[in-house]
Amino acid sequence: MSEPHVTALPGATVSRLPGYLRALHEAEESGVEVISSVELATRAGVHPALLRRDLSQLGSYGTRGVGYDVDTLIREIGRVVGDRLTWPVVIVGVGHLGQALAHHKVLRDRGFELVGLVDSSPDVIGSRITGVEVRPPDELAEAVTEGHAVIGVITTPPGEAQGVADALVAAGIRRILNFAAQPLEVPASVTVRAVDLTGEMQVLVYHEIHER
Repeated sequence: MSEPHVTALPGATVSRLPGYLRALHEAEESGVEVISSVELATRAGVHPALLRRDLSQLGSYGTRGVGYDVDTLIREIGRVVGDRLTWPVVIVGVGHLGQALAHHKVLRDRGFELVGLVDSSPDVIGSRITGVEVRPPDELAEAVTEGHAVIGVITTPPGEAQGVADALVAAGIRRILNFAAQPLEVPASVTVRAVDLTGEMQVLVYHEIHER
């Protein structure tokens, strides 16, 4: 597996590309072959000017007055975010959230391959989820190495997250998705994306309270 060579993009732009790709796939499934920037922006939930600016950094794939060829744009954005490659993933923490992610069909459809599951509970160790055996924490490094994992997902309780992150980094993982709502200390060479579900819901509650 080799990563596509792309020019470095601003972090904010990169964070929006998956949304554009999702919207394009939905348009394609609806039979849309050419899409305007306004329609694509609406589907992706962003302003058309922002979308055009983001896409202009990838190259010139649109035609003024016509729009974007859906298939071409899917291919080009997919090239940038590695959508056409396979990315092996290890999930640490096989509770409800970890199991839901393991069963997530869209992840598989977008090239993410589950190669390892790790949990400390004797109740789940040795069981299989989507054909992958749940292993104990002391076999995390083996799960990473044997599966050639490049992404680690943390779905443990917050108090366990730092130790898991340390173990993932020691095993060679440099890209971590953290659902544990706990800030992680990692080397500068490691990228962490944090997903705080409770925090996001509290933001929604704020808007519900103050925007009635």
